[in-house]
Amino acid sequence: MEEPDSRSSLDLDALAVSDRFLLFNFTRRDDHVAYLWVLRALDRLRAVHQVQAHTDDVARALEELARAHDEVPRIDGRLRERLDALADDKVLHRLEDASRAGSLARYRNRQSVYQFSELGYRAFTAVEGVLSARIRDANLSRLVFSDILEDLKALALATRRRDKEQVYRRLARLDTVLDDMSRRAAAFHLTLGEIVRSTDTSPGTFLRYKNVLLTHMTDFMDELDRYLPRLTAAVREVEAARVSGMLELAADADERPFMTKAELLDDWRRRWTALRAWFAVSPAGDDGESRAEGLRTATRTAVSGVIALLRQVTEAQRGGVNRSSQLRHLAEWVFAAPDEPAAHALMTAAFNLRTARHLGGAHDDAEQISTRSPWWDAPGVEISVTLFRRGKAPTPGVPQPARNNAAVQAELRRRQAADRAAERQAATRLLRDGAHGRVLDDKEVKVLLRLLTLATESRTVVAGRIGSASGGNDVLTMRLVPDAQGSSVQTCGGVMYLPGVRLELAPSGTATRVRR
Repeated sequence: MEEPDSRSSLDLDALAVSDRFLLFNFTRRDDHVAYLWVLRALDRLRAVHQVQAHTDDVARALEELARAHDEVPRIDGRLRERLDALADDKVLHRLEDASRAGSLARYRNRQSVYQFSELGYRAFTAVEGVLSARIRDANLSRLVFSDILEDLKALALATRRRDKEQVYRRLARLDTVLDDMSRRAAAFHLTLGEIVRSTDTSPGTFLRYKNVLLTHMTDFMDELDRYLPRLTAAVREVEAARVSGMLELAADADERPFMTKAELLDDWRRRWTALRAWFAVSPAGDDGESRAEGLRTATRTAVSGVIALLRQVTEAQRGGVNRSSQLRHLAEWVFAAPDEPAAHALMTAAFNLRTARHLGGAHDDAEQISTRSPWWDAPGVEISVTLFRRGKAPTPGVPQPARNNAAVQAELRRRQAADRAAERQAATRLLRDGAHGRVLDDKEVKVLLRLLTLATESRTVVAGRIGSASGGNDVLTMRLVPDAQGSSVQTCGGVMYLPGVRLELAPSGTATRVRR
């Protein structure tokens, strides 16, 4: 869901955009932390309904904040200067209050009071929102689907009864809930991307939360699959109750005094269009899928990515070679280098650092390019790899004889056959002894994870529910059967939990269950 005024920001000209960017100028000053605490003091006074504040009031509020927080800096008599700078940036309004002058001398001096401007307060709250954001707060809100279904049914009933106040309440609540769910989903997938990107340097963080992460995403998909058909039907029920009349009722009950009736009606029509797009495709059928279906597809893709990443991290830890270990070894080599030139040579070879070499060449059609064009504006020309790497023009050279290294090929085939035989033996042991009630070795875990990935990617949704799925090789077939209790597998590295499913193993090419 979009904010009611989010699209209007696209219509601002460059002058208006630069004027509003000036509101964030306090974040770029050298003492930006002091400006932030001054604004927090003004916000503290605003919370107790003291809209206009004198410098003495702001100083007392800063003293109260300093008693509660050790991070409050010392202003050192420059409070009025900072307040004036914020007023110049249009974050604050500066007013003169002559009633504060108790004597002629004080009257001759400035008796300024300050208060937030509307846009200035929004800029301050935006900065505070960024500073207060926590990555661990990201989650997929699966518990709101029942409330959304209830609000949609109540909205259809209120529209048929022409109850404008109830229509307004339900539409406003749906708009708020779906906006929150959209923000949570976007934040969750961004956080998941951060976790995936940082796995090379900190795999422990990923391994610590992998079980909770998979359970959270699986529960969200199950809940969405369960409610999505009913939510789509509820949207159709609201449309059957005449949407145009519903929007007119909501506009009549809307109490925003600075908007005309046509603007209110257009605003609620836009909100309903965005709300409808969550659970139903467009009447023309151009979108292909609703936003909820797109969120479900993205979450299912994320589950597959997490499982694949888990397998990659497990194999990297088993082999003991990853980016972190490589960098540690490189640091040890550089530290143990005999002299500084050797250390520089080692770092240059490791990170492919070379002296910059400038290349040039003639364009195929030089007449199309003006001789007065600088090189950064002129179109590029193709440079051969030989000239780039060695500084020599390419030559055809003599034909090189084709080499057939039979010994290397035979060794590679032997290793490949040995790996396949070991994998078949592990799959045979897994089929014979089962996956539960014992500790699986590394080769059996590798086979199990590969089959689990194939089975998870092949799962389909039937009648709003996820059915069973299977994946197999030439030895055995694994089936994932939905189970409320779930199951777990003991490995050398710990316990792998499988929430909501149980494993069934059978010989390849048969449907007879032999192990659980």
